[in-house]
Amino acid sequence: MPKLTHIDEKGRVRMVDVTQKKPTERTAVATGMISMNAETFDAIQNQKVKKGNVLETARIAGVMAAKKTAELIPMCHPLNITHIQIDFSPDAAKSRIDIEAAVRAIDQTGVEMEAITAVSVAAMTIYDMCKSTDKEMTISKIQLLKKTGGKSGTFVRKGK
Repeated sequence: MPKLTHIDEKGRVRMVDVTQKKPTERTAVATGMISMNAETFDAIQNQKVKKGNVLETARIAGVMAAKKTAELIPMCHPLNITHIQIDFSPDAAKSRIDIEAAVRAIDQTGVEMEAITAVSVAAMTIYDMCKSTDKEMTISKIQLLKKTGGKSGTFVRKGK
């Protein structure tokens, strides 16, 4: 079994020391989805949700969340994020919105958690803005799709 990097030799939790690592370009892409009833989907698409523009609010929330990941996940390092992009792909046939977040940084550790956090919070924001009319929305399949950079190199998920 590989050694756990967040546990020291005495079993205590620790933040990984990246002091000696050279900053390199790191990227990560994460995806997820939120499913809902057709009426909610239509209200989002036609900007009829009383709380405002759902997707633009979710985009802002996702960007803000990515920048605050180190405050949310105990052992994450604060990173110098250089770019965040969040895209939505509405699927009317399935009453679903697919979410993709791409994060980039030049730093000593990766941005996977920032991309996953961005997707998660964007989906939760959609839920929050529409929950008064659709409490059965489902957030699912949040996953890392791709990451580049660092000692472990490139990862690309096989199949979505």
